[in-house]
Amino acid sequence: MTVQIPRLLIAAGRSGAGKTMASCGLIQALKERGHQVSAFKCGPDYIDPMFHREALGVASYNLDSFLCGKENMREILACRGAAKKTGESGEPLAILEGVMGYYDGLGGCSVQASTYDAAEATDTPVVFVADCKGASVSVVPYIKGFLAYKEEERAQSGIRGVLLNRISPMLYGRVKERIEKETSVKVYGYLPDMEELSFESRYLGLKLPGEVHDIQKKLKAVGACLEKTVDLDGLVRLAQSAPGIETAGEEASFFPGKRSGFNRIRIGAAKDQAFCFIYEDNLRILRELGAEIVPFSPLEDKRLPDNLDGIVLYGGYPELFADKLSANISMREDIKAALENGLPCMAECGGFQYLQEAIRDEKGNYHPMCAFLPGESFLSSGPRRFGYVTLSGGKVFGKEVGEISAHEFHYYDSGQCGEAFTAKKPLSNRSWKCMISTETLLAGYPHIHYAGNRKVAEAFLEACVWKRN
Repeated sequence: MTVQIPRLLIAAGRSGAGKTMASCGLIQALKERGHQVSAFKCGPDYIDPMFHREALGVASYNLDSFLCGKENMREILACRGAAKKTGESGEPLAILEGVMGYYDGLGGCSVQASTYDAAEATDTPVVFVADCKGASVSVVPYIKGFLAYKEEERAQSGIRGVLLNRISPMLYGRVKERIEKETSVKVYGYLPDMEELSFESRYLGLKLPGEVHDIQKKLKAVGACLEKTVDLDGLVRLAQSAPGIETAGEEASFFPGKRSGFNRIRIGAAKDQAFCFIYEDNLRILRELGAEIVPFSPLEDKRLPDNLDGIVLYGGYPELFADKLSANISMREDIKAALENGLPCMAECGGFQYLQEAIRDEKGNYHPMCAFLPGESFLSSGPRRFGYVTLSGGKVFGKEVGEISAHEFHYYDSGQCGEAFTAKKPLSNRSWKCMISTETLLAGYPHIHYAGNRKVAEAFLEACVWKRN
């Protein structure tokens, strides 16, 4: 069936050019106008969707052609973007936020898994954010280059509009006129330099929404600014021009009809400031298979929830909360005892670190963790094994599931990362051993999106059923 979703993709020529500011401001402004806005993040990033969800109060999902495949990416956009919000009226509208530079993809030498790739796969009109800090007329050839780049391959850039970032109101009119005279795209407005509303960063990206003082007030201010400086009516019309998306079926589900064998399976999911890098679609896929998700906090709760059949420990910043996690001895002991008793568990990145003996913080201080796994994690000199990988050669909870698309992005490392799988970089000869895999555990630094290989989720729940019985 065909699903009609008005939508725009916000892109830029590089990281730090204003995509997040423009996307969040547009989401806020369109919400104020009564639209049912849903948000999507191109690529594997966790933090920008947290701004969409926690600071702006809209649903947000990841669209990643490497992790999920293009067909599943379109399915996610169609299903999640068209979903009606309970108690809300107004026209649905989706805002997709790009990743890195527009054409930056796999291996630094391909457009695969780039923002451009997502725009092409979903046939979404692109609004290009051009950073004008320290520039005026030079922005014109800059934009021309992005428009013309794919023409050599008889393809289209997909860029249908431009927003100018960090430009003075006095200069804006003249630059807009020059761009529209010399290119084929319309300039829909500008974002003035809003230094006081900028977001701070740390080594894995922006600081978390909860760490930004008055974040909701700041985002409301950005939305109010864009109401004055951006042609929102024009952008809505551009969004409405997007063609329909073909989907596999009528149900907004990766698993039409819950599998009765997984019904009433209770999965504890660590969710707090230390464990917050979670793909919402992963939890949704587990629910669609029939599982009940029971959130718990390794920071605040003293014990695991009762009657669990399995637990998931996704990534985050456990190193920033190492003192508090270590001090919560009863939770650490409860998790260790449960896993030693055979409770199935999936642990990624920060969750994997939490299961080890200790975390050494940036000052070298030793913080005991669950000690279910040997080894300790420590701060390295830079990002470790950064980017996409394909996992092969191992089993998931004793099951053959085929190759798994994954990604890694972490500054902390461990001397004992496992050897159950071989991780291979795309478009490269580089590979290494990783992951710990047993009949009841899958743990390591790689992050997995279940939409890319649904057998991973099924194997986990099958292990949970076996444990219950």
